[in-house]
Amino acid sequence: MALGKFVLTQEIWQDIRRFGGTYSLVLLVLLSAFSVIYLTHLNRQTTIAVERLYTERDELDIEWRNLQLEQNSLAEHSEIEYKADRMLHMHRPKPTNEIIIKIP
Repeated sequence: MALGKFVLTQEIWQDIRRFGGTYSLVLLVLLSAFSVIYLTHLNRQTTIAVERLYTERDELDIEWRNLQLEQNSLAEHSEIEYKADRMLHMHRPKPTNEIIIKIP
């Protein structure tokens, strides 16, 4: 039995030495295939991340535009005057209550 294993091991080793170039090429092809699979996976993950960033950018851009519109509407004189009158109960002073100070 031990002799049979030795003979089989010797046959396999001779086969590897005889077709070593072919085995090397098969190994290189397998490494290349796994490299392609891995790089494709990385490319897909990066593309997904970029798409998420584009979506976030678009959402932030929309929010920024809405805030600009709100700022413009709040900055209008009539809006400020309305809020001062209704919410803070502020009124324009009457001309008789105005005091003008002149600095020489």
